[in-house]
Amino acid sequence: MTGITIRTASSLSDVAKSDWDRVANPDGVAYDPFLSWNFLEALEFSGSATTETGWQPVHLLAETETGELVGALPAYAKGHSYGEYVFDHAWADAYERAGGRYYPKLLSAIPFTPATGRRLLSPDRDVRKGLAEAAMRVAEQNQLPVWSMNFPSGTDRQIAGELDLMLRVDRQYIWENDGYDSYEGFLDALASRKRKALKKERAAAQADIQIERLTGADLRPEHWDVFFACYQDTGNRKWGAPYLNRKFFDLIHQRMADKILLVMAKQDGRYIAAALNFIGSEAVFGRYWGRLADTPFLHFELCYHQAIDFAIETGLSRVEAGAQGEHKLARGYKPKPVYSTHYFPDENFRRAVGDYLDHERRVVLADIDAQQSELPFNRAG
Repeated sequence: MTGITIRTASSLSDVAKSDWDRVANPDGVAYDPFLSWNFLEALEFSGSATTETGWQPVHLLAETETGELVGALPAYAKGHSYGEYVFDHAWADAYERAGGRYYPKLLSAIPFTPATGRRLLSPDRDVRKGLAEAAMRVAEQNQLPVWSMNFPSGTDRQIAGELDLMLRVDRQYIWENDGYDSYEGFLDALASRKRKALKKERAAAQADIQIERLTGADLRPEHWDVFFACYQDTGNRKWGAPYLNRKFFDLIHQRMADKILLVMAKQDGRYIAAALNFIGSEAVFGRYWGRLADTPFLHFELCYHQAIDFAIETGLSRVEAGAQGEHKLARGYKPKPVYSTHYFPDENFRRAVGDYLDHERRVVLADIDAQQSELPFNRAG
C-alpha cells in the first residue's frame, strides 16, 4: 500500500463514473449491476439511500499520490437496521441494554439488495485488504459498535478471515443452469411427479394471461407506471413503506435499461402484475414483484419460472431470486449458504456475539444439508 491513501466520500456524485466503474467492475471479472455507479448513485440521487433515510454515505476511496482511484469500498453509517436482509436487531437490543449505543453503525453493503458480490473493490489484493483495515479503523476511531460487510464474495471473505472478522451464515435459494438447452430440458432433470406439478402450475398461471419480457429499448414509461404501482402495493404490505421511490426507477431506466428485465402480466388487455430483475454477465437477479390483481400461481410464474426461461435462453449460469422463500425449493432453486462478516471493536461484545454465531452457523448449515432431500431433482441426477 506504499503511496496509497484512503479517504471517505459523502456522496458518490463526487466520484467520476468512469473511475468508480473501473474499480467496481474491472475488465476480466463478472459484471455486477449493483456495483455500478449508475445503480449506487441513483440510490443516493433519488433520495432513497441518504442520511435522511438512515443511509449516510461514507464510501472509502483508495487513491495514489496523483489522485488516481485504485480501490473503493461502499460504506454507510446506518441509523437503523432496515433494508439490509441481515438481521441484527437482537444485537442492537443487547448492546443498548448493556448501556451502549448501537446506532450509527458502519455497513458495507448494497442498499436493499441481498445479492452476493464484491465489496472490497480493486484489482489489487493489497488495496482490498487495506480498505478492510481502513474500515476497521473508521469503526474504532468513531466509536462505532460494528463494521459489517453484507453478502461479500469469497475473495472478500478470505480477506475478512485474515483480519479475524466474524463470519455469519444464512441461506438463499439459487437456481443453477446445468447446461439446459430449454425449460423442457430443465424439467427433464426433475422427478416425474415434480415435473408434472410444475407443468400444471405454469399452465394455471398462464391461463388467460399474456406475459411480456421487456428489456432495453422495449421498456417505456407506461411499463414503469404499472411496475411502480405493483411495487408500492408489495412494499406497503411487507415493510409499511417502500424503500425506493419513483425517481430511482426513472433513473435506472434512463441509465441501465439494457441491464433490466421487467416481466409483466396482462389480463383482458390490462397489466396486472410485474417482476423486476437485473442482468449481470453471469446471473439474472430477481428483485421486486407486485400485483394489482390476485391470480393463482402468477407470483411463481413471473418471479421464478420466467427468470429460469430467460437464464436458459441467454446462457446465464444462475438465477438469484432474493432472500428467503422455501417455496423456491419445489421450483428447482437450491439452498446455498450466503454470508456476512462483522468486526466488533469491543472485545466483550465480540465474544458474546461470537458464541451466538457459532451456534447459529451450525444450525443453518445443518438445515441447508437437510433441505437437499426436498429438491425436486431425480435422485440419480
